[in-house]
Amino acid sequence: MPSSRALDPGLLARIAGRAAAHDRDGSFPREDLAELQEAGYLAALVPEDRGGWGLTLEQLTQQQSRLAAAAPATALAVNMHLVWTAVARTMQDRGDRALDFVLDEAAAGEVFAFGVSEAGNDLVLFGSTVEARTAPDGSVAFTGTKTPVSLSPVWTRLGTFGLDEADPDGPRIVWAFLERGAAGIEVVEDWDALGQRATRSDTTRLRGAVARPERVVRRLPPGPNPDPLIFGVFVTFEILLAAVYAGIAHRAVELAAEAAKRRTSLKLGGAARSDDPDVRRRVASAALIDDGLDPQVRSLARDVDERADHGPRWFARASGLKVRVTEQARAVVDQAVLVGGGSGYAASSELARLYRDVLAGAFNPSSADSALGTIATAVLGPPSA
Repeated sequence: MPSSRALDPGLLARIAGRAAAHDRDGSFPREDLAELQEAGYLAALVPEDRGGWGLTLEQLTQQQSRLAAAAPATALAVNMHLVWTAVARTMQDRGDRALDFVLDEAAAGEVFAFGVSEAGNDLVLFGSTVEARTAPDGSVAFTGTKTPVSLSPVWTRLGTFGLDEADPDGPRIVWAFLERGAAGIEVVEDWDALGQRATRSDTTRLRGAVARPERVVRRLPPGPNPDPLIFGVFVTFEILLAAVYAGIAHRAVELAAEAAKRRTSLKLGGAARSDDPDVRRRVASAALIDDGLDPQVRSLARDVDERADHGPRWFARASGLKVRVTEQARAVVDQAVLVGGGSGYAASSELARLYRDVLAGAFNPSSADSALGTIATAVLGPPSA
């Protein structure tokens, strides 16, 4: 039976009350994380018999949208931890227990970061500029740079990968988990972005940082791969990202409606702008788009939970969902900002913050170009040589 656990409205209100200051200062929301940890939310996907909430992925998308409506940057940062628990849960549900330790350690309070992105690496999961050097005992030393890495001030475990070109069986992408205290890890405090500022997605430099043998979880050939780890990382990352941006859109519609009712019009004899046909059309247009976001996200998340067989179309569906939802969320926020009027253009307004935050969706993988390439291959087959 699905869990009934959910984020407390009072907790969400407190998190929302801190969001503007964290955005202004570019500071990490430590209080938010502490309260979410105390509530057990970082173990939301961990089965109840292992100390977690026992949510399904579909249920988690709903909670992440609620959190994003309160504080987008907090939700996006926490998302990166939750992705690793989603990967572990997805693999476990399919009989692969290689990441069970992620579930157990998340329940014990460890914070997992997503050390995947590399500047200039448009192969994303299927190649790496980071060197992975394997020692005789099976440990792996990583050297290179990962950026951006959300949760940089607080993570205790870094899930990452690099390329081992010395493997006797040919080059291998090595996936492993590093511990914060390992030598050779430097967090560079360089995050100063337009939006999503409180994620503190600082650059992480690895200089021979060693993952213990028991934390080396995969050695895969470069390139696309149907391995359960790759499936879990790609699909759950895209779904949970979409949930965050859907939450931003939900909040934008609320703010647009509030602004329309609050603002008055001389043209209408002092009546609220909610009586203006043009304003009503803008709000309705935003709500029309917004109403379609949750069903898309929940449907694909439910397919993961129920182990639906989309075969090779899984990657196209997941990347398509992410691009569709982030672009639609941006369209919603665009309309909301226009309804909000000049006051919404002030840097201190919540609508202005959402406007900046929603832009980040275009830069989170998969990009629109990458997704269209994946979808074209799924529909048309690979291009001829």
